[in-house]
Amino acid sequence: MSIIVNLDVMLAKRKMKSMALADKIGITRANLSILKSGKAKAIRFSTLEAICKELDCQPSDILEYSSNK
Repeated sequence: MSIIVNLDVMLAKRKMKSMALADKIGITRANLSILKSGKAKAIRFSTLEAICKELDCQPSDILEYSSNK
């Protein structure tokens, strides 16, 4: 069981760089990188909300549950 982070997919769809997103939502590039790689243990709802607002998407576009991976 795992949570898959599809942030890189959404960034590509929106043609946005990670650095630009981090600057716009007010988190460090290192923290965004940890989130993007799926190594984060948690995400604040306020951070998820800021990402979704900036990328004009839903939380389900960013996070996915899979029982097979």
